[in-house]
Amino acid sequence: MAAAAASGTSTGTRSTGSIAAAASKNNVTSFQRRGPRASSTDSGSSRLVSIAGTRPSVRNGQLLVSTGLPALDQLLGGGLAVGTVLLIEEDKYNIYSPLLFKYFLAEGIISGHTLLVASAKDEPAEILQDLPAPLLDDNCKREFDEGVSNHETSESNIKMKIAWRYQLLPKMEAGPVSSSRFGHYYDSSKKISQELLDASKCHGFFLPEKISSTLNVESCSLTHGYIQLLQFIQKIIYEEGFDGSNPQKKQKNILRIGIQNLGSPLWGDDVCCTENCDNSYSLTKFLYILRGLLRTSLSACIITMPTHLIQNKAIIARITNLSDTVVHLESFIGSERETNPLYKDYHGLIHIRQIPRLNNLICDVSDVKDLAFKLKRKLFTIECIIKLRSCTKGQKYLQSSYLQRKFAIKSYFRRLYTLKRIY
Repeated sequence: MAAAAASGTSTGTRSTGSIAAAASKNNVTSFQRRGPRASSTDSGSSRLVSIAGTRPSVRNGQLLVSTGLPALDQLLGGGLAVGTVLLIEEDKYNIYSPLLFKYFLAEGIISGHTLLVASAKDEPAEILQDLPAPLLDDNCKREFDEGVSNHETSESNIKMKIAWRYQLLPKMEAGPVSSSRFGHYYDSSKKISQELLDASKCHGFFLPEKISSTLNVESCSLTHGYIQLLQFIQKIIYEEGFDGSNPQKKQKNILRIGIQNLGSPLWGDDVCCTENCDNSYSLTKFLYILRGLLRTSLSACIITMPTHLIQNKAIIARITNLSDTVVHLESFIGSERETNPLYKDYHGLIHIRQIPRLNNLICDVSDVKDLAFKLKRKLFTIECIIKLRSCTKGQKYLQSSYLQRKFAIKSYFRRLYTLKRIY
């Protein structure tokens, strides 16, 4: 029995020694992952393909592309997420919204992305010819230095007049960052070179060329223009492998889709003409199908829409819910703010209506509210508004009813105090 115990002890010792040797060989503790799992993680990380002109989000790791405006990228959380829709609500006279549309397309050409331009008014070839030229680093720094010097001079003159609550607002990124290759700056006074256009891959959809007068359209909730556009987008996504259906294609790329003046009567939609239109669900159904195509492909879409012409507010609410990111441009042309001295340095306001929360049922809202844009000689910039208190003789600019009540209460007690001293 003692021999059995001794043999059991020796067996336990050998088993314990073998376990210790195996543990020392693998160098694994209970708080560490084993080798095969770590190797699979490494292989998974190596499968992540880096695409030119993109970067992962620091918040959720979602792949981002630049909108062509670094300041707008900063407001949207780093850029536009791949697989999402950016809706630009056009200004009243459609002057500044085409600039954002062209910046998005120009960024795609500089980044080497594939473009798909759809329009019912202008031919896609003409839109591409009017794209702004990219600014070189030296020229961009020179333009930025001039703007900074002018801005610092104006700030030094009005430093004592700035309202205290606007000093804590974050400053928008307005100048170039030499170390960053994500996002570029463009010269709106010059056109993009023909060499860059020839080297890029672009697809055009011009609605008047796609519609035939002898074509019989079946009864459907979608207009014929929307059906043709969806079929064209689906064809490009599937044929060129943006949906990941071609695993043999090693070099992956991004498809940038630009749709101009969607919902206007030129697209055959009467949503802007009457409040109770016949095809009220045509536009919303188009956006629903389009977003389904984007979610399953390496693509991003920008849409400009004249929402100020849509009379039915319920349709506007549905359009907003079907879009991922919504940006509204409000121009000062023809409004009272054009002559207001508070807005003399700006050309309009920019409202971030909606920011997407991916993999969630709700959307986020931007914290920064007071944003304005101005078009300089070359650059389109977005800045926080600096409201001033005009402290002239006998006049004070009170910004809220709270300050008015506070001022009235102070004056009332001051009068009581003077009356007590007199009597």
